[in-house]
Amino acid sequence: MADSKREIERKYEATPATRLPDLSRVAGVAAVAHRGVTELDAVYYDTEDLRLAADSLTLRRRTGGSDAGWHLKFPVASGIRDELQEPLSDALPRSFAGLLRSRVRDRGLVPVVRLVSARDVHHLLDADGALLAEVAVDRVRAERLTAGGSTAAWTEIEAELADDVDPAFLDAVERRLRKAGIHPSASPSKLSRALAETAPERKESRAGREDDSADRRKSPAGKRRRRPTAGDHVLAYVRHQAEAIVALDPAVRRDLPDSVHQLRVATRRLRSVLRTYRKILDRDITDPVGAELKWLAAELGVERDQEVLDARLRSGLDALPRTLARGPVRSRLRVWSVARRDSARHRTLAVLDGKRYLALLESLDALLAAPPLLPAASRAPERALPRAVLKEYRRLATRVGRALELPPGHGRDLAVHEARKAAKRVRYAAEAARPALGRPAERFAKRMKAVQSLLGDHQDSVVAREALRTLAARAHAAGESAFTWGLLYGREEAAAAARERELPEAWERASRAELRAALGG
Repeated sequence: MADSKREIERKYEATPATRLPDLSRVAGVAAVAHRGVTELDAVYYDTEDLRLAADSLTLRRRTGGSDAGWHLKFPVASGIRDELQEPLSDALPRSFAGLLRSRVRDRGLVPVVRLVSARDVHHLLDADGALLAEVAVDRVRAERLTAGGSTAAWTEIEAELADDVDPAFLDAVERRLRKAGIHPSASPSKLSRALAETAPERKESRAGREDDSADRRKSPAGKRRRRPTAGDHVLAYVRHQAEAIVALDPAVRRDLPDSVHQLRVATRRLRSVLRTYRKILDRDITDPVGAELKWLAAELGVERDQEVLDARLRSGLDALPRTLARGPVRSRLRVWSVARRDSARHRTLAVLDGKRYLALLESLDALLAAPPLLPAASRAPERALPRAVLKEYRRLATRVGRALELPPGHGRDLAVHEARKAAKRVRYAAEAARPALGRPAERFAKRMKAVQSLLGDHQDSVVAREALRTLAARAHAAGESAFTWGLLYGREEAAAAARERELPEAWERASRAELRAALGG
């Protein structure tokens, strides 16, 4: 696994004549240590159509300095990136190739820009000599490595926070720089500036801009823009979820917290909205995509469900008095969980590396490039979207009613699970409609989420009881006491019964007529 660090930095405009102010006057700085000038030579890679740059990702191979090697940076927030590092080598590290796969796919990576920098480094130190931040004056020469590119040169100042230092420290550094007339850079990174300043000149682009200007001049003054249609809103939601799948892929590969859950949710949301809005998007096109999304969600569910189960069983065990934990229950749970988690993890990674998954990503691109819109897509969203949401609501109402009619037992458990899935579909449908319908859709989605959460907790209890039966049987076969597993089983049974008692009231709150009326039903 590549080394990883959180990079928090700010960039500032400068000229070759710019000099740093006295940074020892920054609050908290006891000394400024000049570390000299280092020559850095970096080649940046991307696809020919600059897919990485479009998503603010940076891939480079750099020599010189203390961290020579391959660097891959993912944006976190403005001025904050996660930087992964691999040792210097001729070929792209395999770990980086995997992290970039959802974006690059079968496109090759080529060198696009070379940056040669003379970095004059200054360390800001506290009273104990610990590093607070590194401030560097970079004199940069950029060369475009693709056809028709040019060169550029500039000077900038970069302030990078040291590990475990309060980010507010950079505010103090910035105040000092601003007093000296040094202002933040308009470019978020060296690469983005290099791409902009070395881009090939295209006559057709200039002609296009001139045509656009002429069209604007011919347009009647005050002409209103076209109002977004129902199709516009649905496609915006589809695009957002498709982009989320691509963006979350590297997070899952890095095993970041909650990443599998978030990727699975994006997959389910996308599949749900394709099914819900069949009057807007042609199902002959979307149904095959939906089937593949169902497959992906199921595959991701193996690891995600194990995460949820592990957390629930550990929580239940932690809540027991020590005197009720009979036998090696914690070690047995740990061994059982680790084996299942490892198996699920390998399965997830195999799916993300498979051809079927890449084909799904390509099919999503194709769907968005040529949306299969039906005539209803041109309708006003206030008319078309509520109908689809309320249709899903009626399906949910039928399933909840069926679950409430059944006696406690396996049949009711299955019915509650089916109602939970229907509640998700209503919620996701309302969330997709929220930008068009506003507050009513938001309130409706929240009510459906409350029902979904209650039903979800019931289903988690069902799954936990199945696991506890397995653990109890294995403990008994090994000559261990099964008392604790039985006790946990009884508590889960009681928790499920409590959720079933709460369901009628929760459903009554969520199904109030005024909520549907506000939505348009």
